[in-house]
Amino acid sequence: MAKIQIKNPATGEIVDEIKSHTEEEIHLALEKGNQAFKSWSQVNAHERSRLLKVWANKIQDEKQDIARLMTMENGKPLHESLGEVDYATSYIDWYAEEAKRIYGRTIPSHTETKRIIISKQPIGLVAAITPWNFPAAMMTRKAAPALAAGCTFIVKPAIETPLTTMRLIKLAHDSGIPKDVIQYVNGRGKQIGDIFTKSPLVRKITFTGSTPVGKSLIKQSAHTVKNVTMELGGHAPLIIHEDADIDLAVEQTIASKFRNAGQTCVCANRLIVHEKISDAFSKKLTDHVSKLKVGNGLNKETDIGPIINKKSFEKISQQIKDAIHKGATVLTGNNYHVNEEKGYYYVYPTVLQGVTDKMIIMQEETFGPVAPITTYETLEEAVHIANNTPFGLAAYFFTNDYRIGTYFHDHLDFGIIGWNDGAPSAAHVPFGGMKESGLGREGGIEGIEPYLETKYLSIGNVQ
Repeated sequence: MAKIQIKNPATGEIVDEIKSHTEEEIHLALEKGNQAFKSWSQVNAHERSRLLKVWANKIQDEKQDIARLMTMENGKPLHESLGEVDYATSYIDWYAEEAKRIYGRTIPSHTETKRIIISKQPIGLVAAITPWNFPAAMMTRKAAPALAAGCTFIVKPAIETPLTTMRLIKLAHDSGIPKDVIQYVNGRGKQIGDIFTKSPLVRKITFTGSTPVGKSLIKQSAHTVKNVTMELGGHAPLIIHEDADIDLAVEQTIASKFRNAGQTCVCANRLIVHEKISDAFSKKLTDHVSKLKVGNGLNKETDIGPIINKKSFEKISQQIKDAIHKGATVLTGNNYHVNEEKGYYYVYPTVLQGVTDKMIIMQEETFGPVAPITTYETLEEAVHIANNTPFGLAAYFFTNDYRIGTYFHDHLDFGIIGWNDGAPSAAHVPFGGMKESGLGREGGIEGIEPYLETKYLSIGNVQ
């Protein structure tokens, strides 16, 4: 029986060892999920809502233990894990209510003898693939609307961080949600992804992860014409105009850039600062960043935890080296704490000045605690730098002039935009990107629509 070792990225120590599911077991899980759909889809919306609320309450009852488990397998600071448990629960709370608001409608007929009715019904068995950086929230953001809509759900969590997902799904079962309605399988991503996309039983694929993998899943899903929701890579710009409140901009830049050690798809990757305030902003940012504490996420004083694995560490360090080689100045950071033998990797928060578009860090998503600063003179130049990427997930800007803010909003090609706000994510708003950052939206009233089919009924011979 194949086993998967889950290691604490802060220490390299083994947290747990779990079973890797066989191909036969995965197919059996899909069959069970498909069979369960027949009964779960008939459960009335108010009962589905009630069960989701019980699930949310059980998660909150075990909040401390879940957060600690998350930090041990993911590495993020414990206070961030506690916040993620709340964030994950907020999706269940939101979609528990949305379950009761899946409305149809009637349409005035074009003849006197017809009636036209539009209804919504669940799409079927949903297969999800979730990332390691938010092992609780990325699962509930998909599972909650699926279950609320009347779909059944199966998830493959990231191989680095399956324990949080497994704990949450056990709590779903303890809440009265049938075991075959919400399931998990563990194993290699490509193997399970191939099974999900090829199976005619799966009617929807929902994925959060890299753009190359997302493209592959879209292509493979075409063979059975599956519905897909893709939340893919980002390369978020953060623009700071000359009239911005610099203290606020620094505070929100740190909140965006250094959460989860910069390992988020919406974190600020490119700081685009007006040349008139670049020095003042850079100094204040550097002063604050240099005080961030690096260490084990279980330590209360830790602000920046470890990098998830060696591959990610090498990408980050290579981007820093490339930027320095091409002329960037290190204002703080460019320090590392690495133990290859034990298998842990820390990157100290780094600020780079004098960054240009010829550097890799301006072209590729970093996924690490590195803040590169470049400058601009005109609004058009700022927008050009910001939009000069195939990605379009999140963007941020800071200005106190409504005309400039409106201009940025209208011209930035991103699905999520924060105006004087470095943390715009919430369960009740639509989350998703433009261009190569994905398809569809998660969260908000928009987030349940991808789990529903629209059915049109024309009734004739009505007098």
